[in-house]
Amino acid sequence: MGIFRRGPKRDRSDAPRDAEFGYFSGDEGSRFRAQVREAFAEQGLEVTVYADSVKDSGDRRFGLANLAAVCHNDRRGPRVWPELIRRHVGMVLRTMDGPSALDTLSPEQIRAQLYPRVISEAGLDPQTFSYARGVAPGLYEILALDLPESVMMLTDEALEPLGRLADLRTQALHNLRQLPVESHESVKGEDGMRFEVVVGDSFYTASRVLALDALVPRLTGHELTPDGALVAMPFRHQLAFHVIRDSGMIPALNAMASFAASGFEDTPGAISPFVYWWRDGTFTQLSDREDEGDGLRIVVGDDFQELLERLVGDSQEGA
Repeated sequence: MGIFRRGPKRDRSDAPRDAEFGYFSGDEGSRFRAQVREAFAEQGLEVTVYADSVKDSGDRRFGLANLAAVCHNDRRGPRVWPELIRRHVGMVLRTMDGPSALDTLSPEQIRAQLYPRVISEAGLDPQTFSYARGVAPGLYEILALDLPESVMMLTDEALEPLGRLADLRTQALHNLRQLPVESHESVKGEDGMRFEVVVGDSFYTASRVLALDALVPRLTGHELTPDGALVAMPFRHQLAFHVIRDSGMIPALNAMASFAASGFEDTPGAISPFVYWWRDGTFTQLSDREDEGDGLRIVVGDDFQELLERLVGDSQEGA
C-alpha cells in the first residue's frame, strides 16, 4: 500500500457522474450495483438495491460506501470488481450469520484481540456507542475486537459483560503498542520539509496515533519533544506525523495539510482530512476547509501561535 494513491484508468472524468459515489461514472455506478446484487444472489439472497445500500427480505441493510471506495481505489480497475465484491459479500454474511465471537471466544482471547480505533463521527451511532471517547472535533475512540475476517466495533451492550471500561481500554492500548509496523516511509521536500508516514493493511494503523509516544521512538530512535508533533489520519490504513523540534515544522504543516486532504478523499475507512497538533495526548485541529468549500486554510490558536513565534525566533538566533 503506497502513501500516495493513483487510481486506475476508467471512464473519462467528464462522463456523467454517479449521484451517490461521485468517483464513479454513471455507467460504473450501475455496473458496481449490478455486481453487488449478483454477489448476494450467489449467496442465496435476493436484495433490493438502493443508491448507497442494499436490503434483503429480512430487512437487513448493507451499506455500500466502503465497498465502493475499495473498488474505486484498486489499481487493477473494474475487471477485478466482481472478485472484490464477491469476497466482501461472503465475509459480511459469514460474520452476520455465524455465532457472535463474544459467545465463542474466551475472556482471555477477547482481551488479547481488543484494540482501540479512531473513527469519524460519521461512522458512530451515539445511542449504541455512548462510551466513545472524544479525541478531537468530529473524531472518537471506540474499542474493537479483531477477528480473522472482520473487525467488530463493540457497542455499549457488548462491552457491559466484559469488565470495567478503563481496564478494557488499558488492555486495548497495550495490544496496539505491540502491533508490528508494516511499512514506514519518509516524505521529503526540497525546502527541508519532512514528515513520516506509517502505512499498513491493519485496520488500526491510523489509530496508532493513540500510542504516538511509543511509536515515534520506535521508528525514529528519538523521543517526542515537549512541543509534541503534527499528526494526520486520513484513513484507517495511514498515519502521518512530524515531531516538532524547530521551525522545520512550518513547511511540514503545509505539506501535511495537502497530504491529509488528498488521502481522505474517496477512501474506505476515511477518518479526517485535517492536520492536528498532538501534545501530551491532546489533539488541536490546525487545518480546515475554506469557507467556500474549495482549498485549505491553517487555523492557529493562541498556544500554537506562541509555539510558532518561539520556534521562528530560535531559528533566527541560531542563524
